[in-house]
Amino acid sequence: MASILFETQNHIATITLNQPSIHNAFDNLMLEELLNHFDTIANNPEIRVLVLQANGKSFSAGANLKWMQRMKAYDYTENVIDAKLLADMMQSLYEMSKPTVAVVQGAAFGGGVGLVACCDIAIASDNAIFCLSETRLGLIPAVISPYVINAIGERQARRYFLTAEKIDATMALRLGLIHEALSAPALAEMKKILLQNLSQNGPRAIAAAKKLIVRTSRKSIDDDMINYTIEQIANIRVSEEGQEGLCAFLEKRQPAWQK
Repeated sequence: MASILFETQNHIATITLNQPSIHNAFDNLMLEELLNHFDTIANNPEIRVLVLQANGKSFSAGANLKWMQRMKAYDYTENVIDAKLLADMMQSLYEMSKPTVAVVQGAAFGGGVGLVACCDIAIASDNAIFCLSETRLGLIPAVISPYVINAIGERQARRYFLTAEKIDATMALRLGLIHEALSAPALAEMKKILLQNLSQNGPRAIAAAKKLIVRTSRKSIDDDMINYTIEQIANIRVSEEGQEGLCAFLEKRQPAWQK
């Protein structure tokens, strides 16, 4: 059985974690496979959205036991090499120019929480559970920390990184880790709504908007920031996609990317 299912349809790429018997826990081979899929999606102009989901009761339990047994015997240099693979995979997902949607149907622990935090949009079942469990094992959520802290903030990380307590879907929503906590039928419907909305928007505009968010959310509002935003809107207005979007709106027709 394939550990990861990958399919594309109607400009949407869907990656499904497919090892339900081990709660979709991953190892280095699965990380390499994910990284390869992310690269494929990033470099395929026909793909406009990535959906990350899972089969079974759990979304992802993080590192699997066999991988943990191997890393237990690694020296410092081997651990650096091993951790870099996880870091490369997380960074590739986070920096994806296409919109990314995590659909979390069950528990996400450790690195599984990192996958959720790396996605632009995260929706979850109302019975999903999240846990940053690393300190319970005498470890720390180091590689995933930039993405998780970016999602929930330093103050909340000071609690949940240290306590390793379980976070229910309602609390995950309050923390900002997910955008919606829904029943199973409503989760499927929300996925459809999000994909429909994303498909209506200009692909290059979405990529530019993602860059804009990163750039403006981490800098002070000063003259450089203001000038940057002026340049960005000017660039997008004169771009091929911007011109098409404006013309379509004024001519009361669909833009080319919706056809």
